[in-house]
Amino acid sequence: MVYVFLAEGFELVEAMASVDILRRAKVEVRTVGVTGKTVTASNGVPVTADIEIAGAVTEGLDCIVLPGGLPGTVNLEKSGEVQGLIDFCQREGKLIGAICAAPSILAHKGLLKGREATAFPSFQKDVEEGGGRLSEKFVCRDGQFITARGMGVSTSFGLELAAALTSPETAAGIKTGIQFA
Repeated sequence: MVYVFLAEGFELVEAMASVDILRRAKVEVRTVGVTGKTVTASNGVPVTADIEIAGAVTEGLDCIVLPGGLPGTVNLEKSGEVQGLIDFCQREGKLIGAICAAPSILAHKGLLKGREATAFPSFQKDVEEGGGRLSEKFVCRDGQFITARGMGVSTSFGLELAAALTSPETAAGIKTGIQFA
C-alpha cells in the first residue's frame, strides 16, 4: 500500500499525478488527509482524502509520497504523524518519494546524507546542507528514496514510483499508454 499525504497547501498535480500513475499500475494507493478529510491544494482546489492521518497504519505499507507545495510542505513537516511514518519507512527500508519542496523534509531529518537527491531549485540548498549530493537529474532514485524537482516532472516522478513498486516494464507500458513525450 502507498500513502500520498495531503496537507493544506499541497501541490495538486504532484500528488494526483502520482496517485493516477500508481493506480494505473494496479498499486493500492490511499490519499491521506494530514490536516483534515478535505484538504485544499495550493491553487485553491479542495480534495477529499481517502482517509485521515489518524487512520494511517504501518501494516502493509510499502511507500509514502510527500508532495511539495507551500505551505503544504511546511504542514507535512510539522505533523508528528507524518514524521513517524517517515521514520517507520526509513527504518524498514520502505520506499519514500518526495517532490518539489518536500525533499527538504528528508534533508532536515538527515536522511539524504551521502545520497544523490534533487528538489525544487529554491530547496536544493536544503539537500546540500543536509549532506545530500545534489543531482542534475529531474527525477532521482538513490536506494529507498525517489526525489524530483517539481510539478513539471510529476508524471516522470509517478512513473519512477511505479517502476520501483511494480516493474520497469509496467511503468513503460503506462508511459506508452499515456502518450508521454
